Amino acid sequence: MKLWQKDSIPSLGAGSVEKFTVGNDRELDLQLAPFDVLGSIAHVTMLASVGLLQNDEKDVLVAELKNIYQQIISSETNGGFKLDDGVEDIHSQVELMLTEKLGDVGKKIHSARSRNDQVLVDLKLFLRSEIEKLTIDVKALFDVLIQQSETYKNHLLPGYTHLQLAMPSSFGLWLGAYAESLVDDLITLQAAFEVVNKNPLGSAAGYGSSFPINRAMTTELLGFAGLNYNVVYAQMGRGKTERIVASALANIAATLAKLSMDACLFLNQNFGFINFPDELTTGSSIMPHKKNPDVFELIRSHCNRIQALPNEIMMMTVNLPSGYHRDLQLLKEHIFPAFENLHDCLQMAVLMLTNVKVKENILEDEKYQFLFSVEEVNKLVLQGMPFRDAYKKIGNDIEQQQFTYNTAVSHTHEGSIGNLCNQQISSNMDAVLERFNFGKVNLALAQLIR
Repeated sequence: MKLWQKDSIPSLGAGSVEKFTVGNDRELDLQLAPFDVLGSIAHVTMLASVGLLQNDEKDVLVAELKNIYQQIISSETNGGFKLDDGVEDIHSQVELMLTEKLGDVGKKIHSARSRNDQVLVDLKLFLRSEIEKLTIDVKALFDVLIQQSETYKNHLLPGYTHLQLAMPSSFGLWLGAYAESLVDDLITLQAAFEVVNKNPLGSAAGYGSSFPINRAMTTELLGFAGLNYNVVYAQMGRGKTERIVASALANIAATLAKLSMDACLFLNQNFGFINFPDELTTGSSIMPHKKNPDVFELIRSHCNRIQALPNEIMMMTVNLPSGYHRDLQLLKEHIFPAFENLHDCLQMAVLMLTNVKVKENILEDEKYQFLFSVEEVNKLVLQGMPFRDAYKKIGNDIEQQQFTYNTAVSHTHEGSIGNLCNQQISSNMDAVLERFNFGKVNLALAQLIR
């Protein structure tokens, strides 16, 4: 079944053309299934309000759409909901199911809309849902980072610049840095959420409709914060929206990739700063001593790939004029798996960091003595010596092998070893989370399917 097909006989080569143009869309459309039904419930409710459906038609359509929704939701665990053979996409499947059950009234759900704005609203609802799940996962990792930062705040760690010994750090400082990084990452995700949370339904094929539809009504029913007002821009937003979301995903991925690289280094025997239970690492087929950080290596690789996603989407859309183009279909193949990969990476990072073991008294080893050179310079400055003179003196002491030091550090300013400001970082995270306002979205959808 094709929504665009008339009664003509398929021409030579139609099968190969269909296979090429549909591609993986049928499988990917299953992820859009619940959102397509939600969009249809809002749409037919609106159609009845403007006289394009009778109220009794609306009632039977909404009731059957809710039945289909429950079939989809219940089958998500057992894979029971499928597109029938010969059905092109989820929109066609839903309309076919309605028509088989309700007859001609099922065909009326397509009035005043196009597959273009159906896809748009499905994608917006899907992205909105995925952003909420991703936010929950990010917050879970954030909480572990803050907790472990507090646990290990007094455990000193070498700090590096250029991968050379630099100054004393701490595990509290290291872990808290990634927590605060996630705050900024969620700021960009929240900005992407605001772009996603606008209603394109009613833009039809990109030029609106001559029917007197009420777009504000579907906006409220679907819990959107507002409209994509201009119908041409609503269509132009496809591709742009995915690119903006992909950039936010890439920011989170960048934080995870850097954290993973640190963890791989710190587990290395030449560093030996952290350890994990044997069951969270892997061994070698011939080297019995090996404890490989495979989880962090795979997180790093997955996240590096996700960081390429914005560029992939940009290159697929960079030369497209306004209006709909079939190129946009392929974006789903890139962005849909990215959510699943990032979910998995976040959850594995939580598992690993919850079980990390930190080595104590690392900086007591004499090989880390020069980490304290700045501390010794600062002590002389506090005694009244100009900084440049103090710097020169300690430098000469190091060259003449006369350098002496003390491993005690006293850093008290905001965000330093002795004053991590984790409470303030947590408050910033809470403020970002409040701006998402997922509660309004979930309430609207709950009322829609009640």
